[in-house]
Amino acid sequence: MTGLSSGRRMFAAIDGVDGSGKTTFADALAAELAGASVPRPVVRVSLDDFHHRRDVRYRRGRGSAAGFRHDSYNVEQFRAYVLKPLKPGGSGSYRPTGHDVHTDAVLSPPALPVPANAVVLVDGLFLHRRELAAEWDFSLFLDVPFPVTAARMALRDGTPADPDDAAMHRYVGGQRLYFTDTDPAARATLVVDNTDPDRPRIIPGRAASYRADYPPET
Repeated sequence: MTGLSSGRRMFAAIDGVDGSGKTTFADALAAELAGASVPRPVVRVSLDDFHHRRDVRYRRGRGSAAGFRHDSYNVEQFRAYVLKPLKPGGSGSYRPTGHDVHTDAVLSPPALPVPANAVVLVDGLFLHRRELAAEWDFSLFLDVPFPVTAARMALRDGTPADPDDAAMHRYVGGQRLYFTDTDPAARATLVVDNTDPDRPRIIPGRAASYRADYPPET
């Protein structure tokens, strides 16, 4: 993330499937930036704080992969709360959350000021989608095979460890739709193999493991 003017905000995205380590990776990157020889302030934002309400998320059915892919996140609220006010010409203050996934309440917290030279570091699913891909000055796609991410989620959330289990269809299926309609590795600045989170590795040529089974449409 070098070569950008320190006089303006920079927007960076950490994309990847459920269980790929996005939040942990983004937190570690934020700490590195804050402790650099020329530190920059970092604002951490998660797209998971901008879900749609349940009636929208599940309008195609609770098991719908297409519903997970297209209806999970309120991109317009995220744009209004975070992107628009922090981009050039905006107010310079953002609202960090827009929805409480547990209570299903829509939130409107007080706006918080952000330094003009801050890095706005966002983690979340589907961040290279058409509506958001052009917003990032820098982006990563964390590439981790589904058997590995499903095993991590089983420990974290108690979900099945088999990505092909019927209970995983909504989530794994929705992310496979994202691979075919977007090919996030092709849009990311860098693709990182995060199978071993203690030893992340940049993959040359923006390759990604999912392409072998889900090549982009031509």
